[in-house]
Amino acid sequence: MENYNDNNNVQIGGRVVKEAEFSHEIFDEKFYKFYIETKRLSEYCDELPVIVSERLIDINELKVGAMFKIDGQFRSYNQITDGRSKLVLSIFTKDIQKSEDESMLTLNDATFVGYICKNPIYRKTPFGREIADVLIAVNRSYKKSDYIPCILWGRNAKFCETLSVGSMVKLNGRIQSRKYEKKNENGEAIPMVAYEVSIAKFSVAKNDKEIEKSDSEIVE
Repeated sequence: MENYNDNNNVQIGGRVVKEAEFSHEIFDEKFYKFYIETKRLSEYCDELPVIVSERLIDINELKVGAMFKIDGQFRSYNQITDGRSKLVLSIFTKDIQKSEDESMLTLNDATFVGYICKNPIYRKTPFGREIADVLIAVNRSYKKSDYIPCILWGRNAKFCETLSVGSMVKLNGRIQSRKYEKKNENGEAIPMVAYEVSIAKFSVAKNDKEIEKSDSEIVE
């Protein structure tokens, strides 16, 4: 039997930048959404959405500026708006601890085991860097799956281009936020934020053995 807890593991540390707001309720258990800021080595900061149960923490403790360490999973769901489906991503909290350790501000580690569910898109940036966009389906209990957008760089990107849909892969990297603009029907530029995982380590399961293709090249 597959151990779903091993498929999707995330550790994040950072400061609260947007206080908790009610998200949803399941079987009388209320869940709240807030945003945490975590630093890259380049000092750029990512703002990431977090979902937490009222049973794990007093929601009033989630004040702007408070620092926390979070263990959980990166999850997705489809949100239907005006007949269109949008993939919504957030960190689902399994454990949360308040911290005073400043080194926690750069903690951002995500590991997934899943399956390539769309053909990887390989390209080169204007500066000649190799990059591939990959969508990974990660199974969890109750026959559900999370769909995780990933970015691979360098030789990992080139290697990933050769893989077919359904290939089982293991990935490790960091969750990042990316700001962009999208034009609406009136041609107005609307600010948007996308969330994805920048991959540092990548391996493929083949004949019950893992063949690792690692690339230390990771964009900060």
